[in-house]
Amino acid sequence: MTEQTTQMVPLDADHSHATGVLPSQAIRGLIDGEIISASAKIAEDQIQPASLDLRLGDIAHRVQASFLPGEGSTVADKVAQFGLHTLDISSSAVLETGCVYIVPLQESLNLDTSMSAIANPKSSTGRLDIFTRLITDHGVEFDRVRGGYSGPLYAEISPRTFSVVVRTGARLNQLRLKKGHFSYSEQDLQRLNSKVGLVESGPANLDLKDGIPFTVDLQGSPESGLVGFRARKNAGLIDVDRKGQYDPVEFWEPIYRGRTATIVLNPDDFYILASREAVTVPADHAAEMVAYDTLVGEFRVHYAGFFDPGFGDDAAGGGGSRAVLEVRSHDVPFMIEHGQILGRLVYERLTEPPDRIYGQGIGSSYQRQGLQLGKHFQPWPTP
Repeated sequence: MTEQTTQMVPLDADHSHATGVLPSQAIRGLIDGEIISASAKIAEDQIQPASLDLRLGDIAHRVQASFLPGEGSTVADKVAQFGLHTLDISSSAVLETGCVYIVPLQESLNLDTSMSAIANPKSSTGRLDIFTRLITDHGVEFDRVRGGYSGPLYAEISPRTFSVVVRTGARLNQLRLKKGHFSYSEQDLQRLNSKVGLVESGPANLDLKDGIPFTVDLQGSPESGLVGFRARKNAGLIDVDRKGQYDPVEFWEPIYRGRTATIVLNPDDFYILASREAVTVPADHAAEMVAYDTLVGEFRVHYAGFFDPGFGDDAAGGGGSRAVLEVRSHDVPFMIEHGQILGRLVYERLTEPPDRIYGQGIGSSYQRQGLQLGKHFQPWPTP
C-alpha cells in the first residue's frame, strides 16, 4: 500500500459492497483465479487502482474498415473476410493514420454471468488521437464485455492525427471490471457531490441525471493566455513507448486566449483543452467521462474517459487537477466559448477501497495536471 493510500480516508472505509467496480486487489485475485489470463505473465504495474492495462500481442491485421463481429461471428471470421495484410509488431511496426488495425491482445477473459467489463483508451493514447476500442467475439458493442463472456480480446486501432510506432506489449487501452449492476440516482449523486465537491465550482442548478457536467476553460493561464493546443498535420512518427522524448513544438500549435474567450474548432482538427473546474475522485469511487449530447454541437470530447480512485484528491497530492479534454469537431466549424458545458462525469462506487490509488506513488503521469500534453512530450516551452 502506498503512502498516498494510507493518508486517504474513503467515504465508505468500513464497508464493502456486493456490486460496483472492482478495485486493484480484486483484479489481482481474478488473475490468480484464472478469470483473467494472458499469453505472457501479467505484470504488477498493469494493475491500476480500478482497472487493468491491456497489452498488444505480436501481430496487427490491417482491415478495410471498422466492424463489430455480431452475434454470429468471431473477430477472426471478420478479419479473414475484410483483412488486407498482417504486420509483425513483435519488434516494432508503424500504424499509419487513416488506417484501421485489429490487434489480438495478450489478455483474455473467462467471466461468470455476474461480472462484466468496460474498456477505454488510456489517457496517453487519447492525447495522441489514437482511436482505440475493445472488441470481443460475437460482440455487438465496442468497449463492452458482456457478463459470462469467455474468450480473447482485441483492440481496434486507428491513428487519426499522428502515425505511431507500436510493438508487442504496448499498452493502449485498459479494462474496468464490474460486479453486478450499480448506478447512482440523481439524489445520491447530489449528496456525494455536496459531501466531496466532485467537480469544483460546477455550473449552477446542476442537472445530474446523466452525470456531473463540466465546462471548458478558455481564459487559460493569466501569465501566458495559453488555453490549448491544436495538432499539426503531417508531423513525424511517435513511438508510443517513449516518454518525454518529443519536442511539442514539432507536433502542436499553441492556442491563446482571444478577446472574446472563444475558439472555432476546425472540422477534423484535433485539440487539447482543459476543464474550467477541478475534478476529484474519492478513494472508493471511479469516474468516467462521457461526451456531451450531440444535440448541442457536432463535436466529440475525450476519447480516454477513465478517472481512477484518488485522481485530484488533496490527500493523494492531486488537489486542483483539471480534466484534459481531447476535442474534435465533425462536419462543420463549431464555436465554443469559455464556460460552455462539454461533457459529464459519471461516478461509480467500488466494491471496496483499492489497495493503491492514483498518484506519484504508483507512477501516475497526470496527478495535479492542468492543461497538459501527453507524457510522450517534453514540457511546453515557457515564453
